[in-house]
Amino acid sequence: MWPRVNGLRTLELGSPGEMRSRLNGLVLAGQKRATAGLRDYHYEAESEELEQVGERLVLLDNDGQPLATVVVTALAVVPFADVTWEFASSEGEGDASLTEWREGHRAFWAREGIEVTDQTPTICISFRLEDAEPQH
Repeated sequence: MWPRVNGLRTLELGSPGEMRSRLNGLVLAGQKRATAGLRDYHYEAESEELEQVGERLVLLDNDGQPLATVVVTALAVVPFADVTWEFASSEGEGDASLTEWREGHRAFWAREGIEVTDQTPTICISFRLEDAEPQH
């Protein structure tokens, strides 16, 4: 199970450290409006249900502390090869093309010990920043 803050599920982007700080900064700046996860690794392995449109999530920093609240605006489960450029570019991480996005995500997950094929079920979550100072 993922951590909960005030009854809300949490969102921890990337790997802890510099990557998480950078990605969280992109969310707070309004550039990052989406994130991708892997169904089998991120959800089934941790017995988590998929997010729902309208669900509020607490964005956590490197120390597990709340940074902001985001609201899920869209969710799709697609094979990795079917992730669209529209979605990939909304991740706001500076990828210049869908090919670059795919290579970067495959490399990230490979460092986590996960092989991603074109058929790997990928969760595409879009969100909007609701509150940069969550209620405690």
